[in-house]
Amino acid sequence: MTHDHPAHSTPHETVRALREEVEQGSGERDAFGHRLHTRGSKIHLQRRAFMNRLFATTGAVAFAGMLAACSDDGSTTSSDSASGAPSGAPTDGGGPGGDGGAPGGMSDGITDEFVGLTTDGTVIEDLYSIDSTGVSTDAVVAAASAWLASLSSDQQDEVTFDIDPDDYTEDEFRMWSNVDGYQRQGLSLEDMTDEQKSLAMAILEAGMSAVGLSNSDTIIKLNQYAGELIDNTDQFNEGLYWFTIMGTPSSTDPWGWQIDGHHLVVNYFVLGDQVVMTPTFMGSEPMQANFGTDSEYEGLSLFDAEFTAAIAMVNALDSDQQKVAIISSDKTGDDIKAVAFADNSEVAYEGLVATALDDDQLEKLWTLTNLFVGNVDDGHAEIKMEQVKDHVDETYFCWIGGTDDDSVFYFRIQSPVIYIEFDCETPGPVGQGWGADNEVSRQHVHSITRTPNGNDYGKALLALHLALDH
Repeated sequence: MTHDHPAHSTPHETVRALREEVEQGSGERDAFGHRLHTRGSKIHLQRRAFMNRLFATTGAVAFAGMLAACSDDGSTTSSDSASGAPSGAPTDGGGPGGDGGAPGGMSDGITDEFVGLTTDGTVIEDLYSIDSTGVSTDAVVAAASAWLASLSSDQQDEVTFDIDPDDYTEDEFRMWSNVDGYQRQGLSLEDMTDEQKSLAMAILEAGMSAVGLSNSDTIIKLNQYAGELIDNTDQFNEGLYWFTIMGTPSSTDPWGWQIDGHHLVVNYFVLGDQVVMTPTFMGSEPMQANFGTDSEYEGLSLFDAEFTAAIAMVNALDSDQQKVAIISSDKTGDDIKAVAFADNSEVAYEGLVATALDDDQLEKLWTLTNLFVGNVDDGHAEIKMEQVKDHVDETYFCWIGGTDDDSVFYFRIQSPVIYIEFDCETPGPVGQGWGADNEVSRQHVHSITRTPNGNDYGKALLALHLALDH
């Protein structure tokens, strides 16, 4: 997709005046039943009801902690070096986006208006532009269209949402959570026919790399294994993953899809032949199906390459470099920051800048980075890695924990255009169910990949598209 005018980054809020004339009636539907879910609708009330129940049962402090770390059990502990709750998380009894008080303070929704992840609240502009990548998105357009066509009209109505709702609290893209009990929207694998399920998974196959698809499939299967392990397959199974479509699959107009479930959330934005696949949350508990059960999934494991590459990266540093990169050797809690409901997190750079690395060390850093970037299809992953490498002088690597082959640890790779966190966690409900010790373990890991400075969910590209084309 090309334009005759210069492409430049535009914060989402600055283009609202340019599209006031674009009316979006809540009763309008396209060929797929696409509609805007307005405040007061059943879907809006379901979402509000979940958050209100969570707040009422856990209280303000625990609610803030859930937003900060999105731990599976709704609580959070943090290493001394961790910053705690992300900027904007409620600390005084008010829900995010609300005006204080509980639970009515969440009347404006569960998130603040989107800004994006930054280091200090200031978005760096001119990072993203509308360009032709030369990498076709035809396959993912076709896959999403085929899945929608397989659904009944009622199902279509439940899975389709507006790509750019007038009310930001109705933005389905942003309404995701790793918490296993979260009230999700769309259609779950459990509620699909075999054909629909196959077509839904074909969307992932079309949009992700072989590695990304394998990771997703393994996470889903390990969730089933977890349920079998603690005899609770009602709460943990391979069917509890929900699919939604934002907009209408198109080779020209903006649209996207999301899979949302326990330990697996993929947000996938498409504009022409450009793709943004963030935020992507991947994790599991357990990480290895090695409990000697008779499950068909016994022997599965996740993140083997990531563990190996991370340890190789930190141990490639000399002692002086490690003193800068390792911000704490004490890994006693959950350190991940920019998770669910933390789209506007402010996380300052920490650790070692990539320009301090020699060629071999830098190659190890890019190898580790690509294990996360490379979950998207190969063509778009290559383009993203080129963009990441263009910001080498602003790329930082930091570490919490030990450096032995079997150590537990946290690391973060951060620049103006990429944000990756990988965190060994304390036990969630699954670990507690099998009697795990209450300490950080390699059997419970969370990871998040984001696009900082306003382009998670493709927001910066969407704002440009609306400003330049409408």
